[in-house]
Amino acid sequence: MKWSVMGSAGAGDEQERALRALYEEQADPLYTYVVRLLGGDRYRAEDIVQETLLRCWRRQDLGVGGQLLRPWLFRVARNLVIDGHRRRLARPHEIDGGNWLAELSDEADEIEELLSSVVVGEALKALAPAHREVLYETYFVGRTTQEAAVALGVPQGTVKSRVFYALRALRLALEERGVAVGGSRPARAARA
Repeated sequence: MKWSVMGSAGAGDEQERALRALYEEQADPLYTYVVRLLGGDRYRAEDIVQETLLRCWRRQDLGVGGQLLRPWLFRVARNLVIDGHRRRLARPHEIDGGNWLAELSDEADEIEELLSSVVVGEALKALAPAHREVLYETYFVGRTTQEAAVALGVPQGTVKSRVFYALRALRLALEERGVAVGGSRPARAARA
């Protein structure tokens, strides 16, 4: 990784040259060490390296040889990583935007489904008992018109007719409750 230090290469006083030398000697090995500590998070590693070198510049004699300074730098970087980890543990768990939106979408779908079932239940109560029975047998139980005819004790043609008129009445009852029902034909016809 190429590290840049402010200022021109030839300018500056002794302190600035020492800082430049510090970056050139220590930044790459320190960065490699911190990336390993952070499990590959390069962006956080850059921040830790920058903070470590800044602390060194503020508190240490930059004229000291690089090999004597390296253990101190690695210890400071390690402490910064540990402090960051502890700080994240002390805060409430961060919510990932993608997961949060997916969870919110799933929750909204469940609420929509619940509200729809309540509205459909209320609309079904507005139907005549014969229409409710035929819709229950064909849609909710899942019987064919022939099976529903046997269960209800009426001819199969009567079941088909009642299903047609029950769906039409249900569509009107839903529209009265503010539910837009698309299409002119029922979404699901009774099975023959």
